[in-house]
Amino acid sequence: MQWFYWLIAALLSVGAAYWVYLSDKRRAVPYPWLTSLLRGLVVFFTILLILVPAITITQNTIEKPVVLLLQDNSTSVGVALGADSANYRKNTEQLLQKLSDKYKVVKWGFGGSVQADSPFQYKQTATDIAAAITGAQEYYGLQNLGAVILASDGRFNQGANPLFQQIPIHASLYSVAIGDSAAQKDMRVAQVYANKVVTLNTSFEIRADIVAQLCKGYNNTISLKEGNATLSTAPLVVNTDKFDRSVAYTIKADKPGLHHYVISAPEVEGEKNTANNHRDIFIEVVDEKKNILIASASPHPDVNAIKEALAGIESYNITVCTADNFPASLSGYNVIILHGLPSLRNDISRQLIAAKKPMWLILGGQTSLAAVNALKDLTFTAITSGPSHDVLATYNTSFNTFTLPQQVQSVTDKMPPLTLAIGNVMNAPGTNALFTQRSGAGDGTTPIWMMQQGAVPVAILAGEGLWRWRLYEFKNFNSHVVIDECIRQTVAFLSAGNNEKQFAASLPKYVWRDQEPIALSARLLNANNEHVNSPDAAVTIIDSAGRKRDYTFERSGNNYALNIGVWAGGTYTYRAHATYNGKELVSNGSFAVETTPVESMEQGADYPLLYGLSKKYNGVFIPSSAIGVLYDSITHNQSIKPLIRVNTEIVPFIDRKWYFFIILIIVVAEWLLRKYWLAQ
Repeated sequence: MQWFYWLIAALLSVGAAYWVYLSDKRRAVPYPWLTSLLRGLVVFFTILLILVPAITITQNTIEKPVVLLLQDNSTSVGVALGADSANYRKNTEQLLQKLSDKYKVVKWGFGGSVQADSPFQYKQTATDIAAAITGAQEYYGLQNLGAVILASDGRFNQGANPLFQQIPIHASLYSVAIGDSAAQKDMRVAQVYANKVVTLNTSFEIRADIVAQLCKGYNNTISLKEGNATLSTAPLVVNTDKFDRSVAYTIKADKPGLHHYVISAPEVEGEKNTANNHRDIFIEVVDEKKNILIASASPHPDVNAIKEALAGIESYNITVCTADNFPASLSGYNVIILHGLPSLRNDISRQLIAAKKPMWLILGGQTSLAAVNALKDLTFTAITSGPSHDVLATYNTSFNTFTLPQQVQSVTDKMPPLTLAIGNVMNAPGTNALFTQRSGAGDGTTPIWMMQQGAVPVAILAGEGLWRWRLYEFKNFNSHVVIDECIRQTVAFLSAGNNEKQFAASLPKYVWRDQEPIALSARLLNANNEHVNSPDAAVTIIDSAGRKRDYTFERSGNNYALNIGVWAGGTYTYRAHATYNGKELVSNGSFAVETTPVESMEQGADYPLLYGLSKKYNGVFIPSSAIGVLYDSITHNQSIKPLIRVNTEIVPFIDRKWYFFIILIIVVAEWLLRKYWLAQ
């Protein structure tokens, strides 16, 4: 429609110019065409300012396609490249340099996590191919991602199978196979199975899967050792080139404490990789079991999710019941988990107050908030009522009550919402939120899953839907590790808090990975069973060789906390101590750090997986020795082309001072000409 206003401005300016021309010609003004032109321009620009206060400016920007190198930085790739590592890097960088003339080239290194601009390091101890490809799409998917070059041996040991996971990537994926796909002679302890905690004076089983490749004729024994003592052996005769078998050992738990067992398979003659011929197992033997009660207002899948997460922990006796069968006495239970209780129909608040047991309240649609608020002497939390609504959860990175797997945030960010039937949660000091709200009425600080330290520790989950979380984690990550660990650590926090000792130091778990920072916590009770941390507390950690390292606890709320970082594989004991009211209080314990060489568990490249990925995502599969041919393949791919981004901007004339300056110059020019001619 703007053209119409431009036409009107042009016609009026021509009319005004013609009128000035005739008038100046009658008055014998020199050069009447010049004054009429200047007057016409003034009229034209002035009318435009009135009729068209703004103009639309369109700018076209050409955006180069992004070519992203995903370089596998795991140790297995470094081993596969060997002496050819420098030559491979040279050829790869030459390819990227040529591509940079036509494309925006980005380099990522990945293993268990993704690191930008850091390829060719080969120090990562795990490989998650699916997460790397997903990260590429999430980061560059809206920036004209044209091609992904995946340089890897195809061996993944973390995350989902990338070939079967539906990754919404629209770019072509080019697979560069690193390593030899030919079968190699290998004897390995592929997997071990055992309960992490067993009860004293009971028998338990340790089982291992033995996998042999090209080891036909092998005849030896698989041993189970503790220290230098061989506890049991199992014969193994390999009669085929591809062989697998399970071996099992039954052991008597006759001594409490942390035990370190090793399953070993003697190496085969000519075997190059012997790092996978043994596996460590750490088992805690406890001299008592803790009774866990899981009670619900009615049958609910959350209850089964909690039960499955706690299954296999030998130190727990788990009892499940509904409100109709709620026990008359709670004295025999160490931890009480309540789903939808107390309810209007089953108000057990008085019973809970009298029992003073550690409890986990999971609030649901049947929960009576009035009854929950009646537990204020135990929970220190006030909860208001509200309509049922769905809320997404986000991990609280400052949470320090216990330690969870490193991938907890990336996993829970993909979880479906929990269903809340409450309004606001008002916490008292001492509450530590594990998860907070990140949508709806949540502002990022409203807690959903929280822990409360006190004489009686309490945990509160303000919504239902744990069962969906377990399903979604398995669907997206092929495991229940993170959600199950959240459940287990919550129960462990409650059961540990029921310790009768005045001073107690503890770890959230006994066994840690060699890349995982280790966290300790401690609590001190005064005469009123209140948590205090006025005196200093320290801890001494002793390794298996007797070497000692001393640390001082930091104060955290009313308790103590300490992060001692990453430790080497082995078994350790600790002695925590504090002096209170002139009395030295001591707490002893132990933990272990396991070293699992996951990158050495399998040798050789998985060409079928890499080929399948390139075929699935419209790319090409090539060996690393021919990486240079990718230039022709990428440049001839018609789907990889520049993107023209059109940017339309509405520019108001009134904001452009130069516009008024032009009008002023024209007016002044006409005035000066007329003054000059008048003076002649």
